[in-house]
Amino acid sequence: MTETVKRPLVAVAYHSGYGHTAVLAEGVRRGAEKAGAEVAFIPVDAITDADWQRLDEADAIIFGAPTYMGGASAAFHAFAEATSGRYLRNAWADKIAAGFTNSASKSGDKLYSLNFMAALAAQHHMIWVGLGLPPGWNALTAAEDDLNRLGFWIGAAASTPQDGGIDTVHAADIATAEHLGARVTRQAEISIAGKNALARR
Repeated sequence: MTETVKRPLVAVAYHSGYGHTAVLAEGVRRGAEKAGAEVAFIPVDAITDADWQRLDEADAIIFGAPTYMGGASAAFHAFAEATSGRYLRNAWADKIAAGFTNSASKSGDKLYSLNFMAALAAQHHMIWVGLGLPPGWNALTAAEDDLNRLGFWIGAAASTPQDGGIDTVHAADIATAEHLGARVTRQAEISIAGKNALARR
């Protein structure tokens, strides 16, 4: 008898100020869908009651925000604060979590944004998944088109010119975002399978 395997529900909860981070969010969505996930795509600055329900139902949540002035955007912080009720009742405990961010500079203090997302996930008792890629573009034989070209481990990070349109988001950064979506989907599948196996004991 063949067991029906639940398709993971992956939520992409993101804020985008000028459209660049939204391009990355679309990359995350594509990667997750190609890997077999159902995706809830949620701009957190226009979140609805239905969106909150999808977040509660999700097997994994991938957080995304631009990095402004050394940290995640104010709109993303407002969303994070609005999750406090769920924190109090452990609504997101043991969900898979991950994150991505974008800023104009190569560094731009993006790590602070990713650390904030990881801390948010930890407070919710979620399970953080890193990027799972070696650093790219860090040797004479490497290239700017490498995945993880900026060398982040904790999540996906992108660098887009501050005076550039959404068409200037780097193709390697988009591909890295797609990788993150696929990786989180795989980890969600493993989590679901493990829970199913424990339930049969």
